[in-house]
Amino acid sequence: MPQLDPAPWFLILSFSWLIFLIVIPPKVMAHNFPNEPTLQSAQKPKTEAWDWPWH
Repeated sequence: MPQLDPAPWFLILSFSWLIFLIVIPPKVMAHNFPNEPTLQSAQKPKTEAWDWPWH
């Protein structure tokens, strides 16, 4: 049975993990978001109480 021969599959597994661990992480880490989030002011907005009309 060819599935039990580890020679070609181990090489494929090794190269795929080599790609996952060496090639892809720098590409993912170099990604920049086009719109960086801005910091909001430390003051909370003033809210007023609103009474529900229960009638």
